[in-house]
Amino acid sequence: MAKVPRNFRLLEELEKGEKGIGDGTISYGLANPDDIFMSDWNGTILGPPHSVHENRIYSLTLHCDQNYPDSAPIVKFISKVNLPCVHASTGRVEPSKLDCLARWSRNYTMETVLSEIRREMATSGRKLPQPPEGSTF
Repeated sequence: MAKVPRNFRLLEELEKGEKGIGDGTISYGLANPDDIFMSDWNGTILGPPHSVHENRIYSLTLHCDQNYPDSAPIVKFISKVNLPCVHASTGRVEPSKLDCLARWSRNYTMETVLSEIRREMATSGRKLPQPPEGSTF
């Protein structure tokens, strides 16, 4: 099977992110529309229901280096959150603590990462005490 070039892959993800994904609980798009390398992205996760995250909106940044999609994006929360996979002082999602980043495959996308983080919020982070809403890293 042919390997899709980085920019084609990112254009495909941009189009999908702009159209909206599934039920609207996650979204993503370019941080700067003039970024011809499509490296820096913004992501949003709506907190899952029946958890301490319910009715909260979390903002993140994703950075896709020149090796993406062969290497995972660097993901960092802007909104403060208490999750086992997020470094408590920097907001960076620690790759070794989030399965899809630890076992990265070029078939994964930014949607994969955001969905898995949201799943973490609904499971292992479901009842963890959270910083005040609106606080940032």
